[in-house]
Amino acid sequence: MFVSVIVDPGSVESSKAVTAVLMEYGFKKVQRACWEHVALPEKKLNLLKKDIDRVTDYYDSVRMYQYPVQGMLAVTEMSRKKWKRCLLRPTPDEHNELQELGKQ
Repeated sequence: MFVSVIVDPGSVESSKAVTAVLMEYGFKKVQRACWEHVALPEKKLNLLKKDIDRVTDYYDSVRMYQYPVQGMLAVTEMSRKKWKRCLLRPTPDEHNELQELGKQ
């Protein structure tokens, strides 16, 4: 699964710790606070969340964009040490466009 991670650390120490975790999992830095992995297995994603939770504190926030999750885009956010996930379903028009792109 494709996973993009956006990090907004509350301190330099948290930034370094999250960076080390992401590098350990094979993520590549694509922008200042954005890391990507193009083929992260779902089992590793759950371990990644636990490791990020372990090295962050109340003032850090992390947002993950994952695709596909049950055929949808998932946005998972850790803020104030709590994880929340939202699944985004494409509209019928977008779904048809995605199917057409897949046939090309």
